[in-house]
Amino acid sequence: MRYLILTYYKKPSGQIDEVMAVAKNLKTRDHATANVILDFKDLSVVKCSMGGIQVPRDFDRIVEYYMEHYESTITRLFNENGYTVEYRKKDTETQPAEPNPS
Repeated sequence: MRYLILTYYKKPSGQIDEVMAVAKNLKTRDHATANVILDFKDLSVVKCSMGGIQVPRDFDRIVEYYMEHYESTITRLFNENGYTVEYRKKDTETQPAEPNPS
């Protein structure tokens, strides 16, 4: 597989659904409906828009964001296209518990 394709759908209730797919080739439909298309062979951003607003096309930054949600899929895409990936999840800072006033 070569491409990571993400499409967002807004439901009448206002809820937004996200659909993720991977593909070997892009179709005309993908260009028309997808919000984010990442090419893992060329390590490039094919398309990136959110609600008609163009988002900066920084491949590394976008991959870092989606890696939190789709780590195994993205790692597989890198590996299948001849790249090795070393990614560490951001450490979540633990907040000290407030003492119990009682």
